[in-house]
Amino acid sequence: MAIERARAHLRAKGLEDRIMEFDESSATVELAARAIGCEPARIAKTLSFHVGDRVTLVLFAGDARVDNRKFKETFHAKAKMLRADEAEELIGHGVGGVCPFGVNDCCDVYLDESLRRFDIVYPAAGNAASAVRLTLEELERACEPCTWVDVAKLPA
Repeated sequence: MAIERARAHLRAKGLEDRIMEFDESSATVELAARAIGCEPARIAKTLSFHVGDRVTLVLFAGDARVDNRKFKETFHAKAKMLRADEAEELIGHGVGGVCPFGVNDCCDVYLDESLRRFDIVYPAAGNAASAVRLTLEELERACEPCTWVDVAKLPA
């Protein structure tokens, strides 16, 4: 199970105790925010893209959207998202639970600047009824190796 992969990854980083599991779905930003009891912007959503022969995972704040111009300038490729049916095979986690923890070797992880507004964020933990409560420092440690990028646009 994907949540077990994420759990093992977080255990190795000393962060397993931060995992939260829910009786209800947390598969969307809105559902996750409701399950956790936080504002939607604090949900660290993971979007997945094809970049060359690699999968690029970018964690965004829940209210952020991809800025196609910034994405192309940063990655030298058009922002082409993985199809839902590709996620589990290529990343190791299915849609609704995609996260940067315990992913396949073909994945590169990036953290978007939109997250820096918050002290605590909540990415998924491998399935559609889970999340992890992390500071930004803990998120960086959990995602190593990772790089900060600025490829989002925030709501006006």
